[in-house]
Amino acid sequence: MLKTAVVLFNLGGPDSLESVEPFLYNLFCDPDIFKLPFGQKLFAKIISSRRSPKVVEEYKLIGGKSPLNEWTELQRSMLEDSLRKNNYDVDVHSAMRYWKPLTQETVIKVENGKYNKIILLPLYPHYSITTTGSSFHEWKRHYTHDTSKLVYVESYQTNEKYVAAINERIDDSLLKFPEEVRKDVQLVFSAHGTPVSLVKNGDPYSHQIKETMNAVMTARNNSHEYHLCFQSKVGPMKWLEPATAKMIEELASQNKKNLLIIPVSFVSDHVETLFELNIEYRHVAERVGIENYVVMTGLNDSKLFVDALKNIVKQKL
Repeated sequence: MLKTAVVLFNLGGPDSLESVEPFLYNLFCDPDIFKLPFGQKLFAKIISSRRSPKVVEEYKLIGGKSPLNEWTELQRSMLEDSLRKNNYDVDVHSAMRYWKPLTQETVIKVENGKYNKIILLPLYPHYSITTTGSSFHEWKRHYTHDTSKLVYVESYQTNEKYVAAINERIDDSLLKFPEEVRKDVQLVFSAHGTPVSLVKNGDPYSHQIKETMNAVMTARNNSHEYHLCFQSKVGPMKWLEPATAKMIEELASQNKKNLLIIPVSFVSDHVETLFELNIEYRHVAERVGIENYVVMTGLNDSKLFVDALKNIVKQKL
């Protein structure tokens, strides 16, 4: 029987306040995000030490660490259990790009595991060079065995079960609104932004985000008015627009007072959903007179999402 490894890729996140700065250092060292001709490590050291006090304060407000690591571990174990129940001889590993377990640690485990096939499965449903691309590059830098065993999953932005998992969360979230306004709720899809230059260079991410949003809305027969915006801009470059904060202000100016914020590019809650969407942009919403502001819970422990991952793995087997 074929012995298979599935490797789940994710960003990782600081597991304590002390690990915020080294986590940021690893992030700013990534040549797929910050491409410098020289001095990258020095740049990473300076930027991470400057930014970490602010970021530490954000993590203090969401429990002192990133829950992304725990959600990824739960998704990993749920997927492994589900595949083994279907009689697949499979081990599921996780590989984090910027925190533990780092990709190079997972590579060593997988190389020692005598697998016939290795499926590389990002927990990023949409392909960007800054996420999936970066994780694949890091894997290739460390993996030295038979590359013919490797199977790459590039994206799965319209996978039926993934779309259903988002809709299940949307339906749960709508119940948090007063019944008389539910039909008027604006569905605001908020995705992590990227620089516009990436789109011009052919990065498919922003198009795939739109495909997910359209698939979600088609599956629910366009039940509500909906909008797409982008968050988490860093630096002076031009980024994808409209920005999430601007979208909230714009909807308020149109007298649309009930917003459901749907984090669409993330499959686990972490600082960008729990702090940025739930705390920082809530202040924006309150300032401009939004009456009901609800942030959808991440896919986290969603069985439907794990079913999506399972179906993708089965197709590759």
